[in-house]
Amino acid sequence: MKLMHILVASAAILASAACNAEKGGNSAAASSAPIKQIAAPKGGDWTNLVGQTPEGGFIMGNPNAPVKLIEYGSMTCPHCADFHKEAEKALIDKYVKTGQVSFEFRNFVRDPYDITASLIARCGGTSSFFGLTRGLYAEQKDWIGKIQVIPPDQQQALMGMPPQQQFATIAKFAGFPQWAAMRGLPTAKSATCLADDGAVTKLVQMQSDAISQYDIPGTPSFIINGSLVKDAANWDALEPKLRAAIGA
Repeated sequence: MKLMHILVASAAILASAACNAEKGGNSAAASSAPIKQIAAPKGGDWTNLVGQTPEGGFIMGNPNAPVKLIEYGSMTCPHCADFHKEAEKALIDKYVKTGQVSFEFRNFVRDPYDITASLIARCGGTSSFFGLTRGLYAEQKDWIGKIQVIPPDQQQALMGMPPQQQFATIAKFAGFPQWAAMRGLPTAKSATCLADDGAVTKLVQMQSDAISQYDIPGTPSFIINGSLVKDAANWDALEPKLRAAIGA
């Protein structure tokens, strides 16, 4: 997918387009049986092991876990934000820490605003990706609200800017440089990341691959051991499928 196909967007797309309207049907309650632990090296914690995959995602946990969970998430999707508020702690504490499940997050970019937020989340690499992503989701309504009140004339001018200038301008409107600096990402570093053509290309390629490889219906979408999990856009629906994959 070419970059310009992503960049031709308006502020209205922030409402819900390409974000799952169906949050998943009811599912049987997950078992509460304890999950067998796989010991981390040197008595460590699997959640402290974070890497980046060749596909462009960031992965937390045992790289050889028998169950590999991938989330495709959009930074501007309210259902994705809801999932992370509702489920991320349980996913990490109950599953990733056991060594039985690895958790990979792949950005699914829907528009220039999504690209901008994703560039900020990814800017610090493995040491800060999950923390910044969690923070952006937690404060999603705040920064999207700042974007939505951009005056129409400035919005029109924004859409006519070259990509690098566009992302930097969106970040300024959203308050990302100051927000990220308060969380340990220097403003000079975030400016560099917002101007990184290679990083933008990687994001767009990830989105294209998600569609061509998995035909994902929207965000959030989940892959367990290489297969798309249908009707599981919330924790109540996803957790039983995770336990089934583990055999618990």
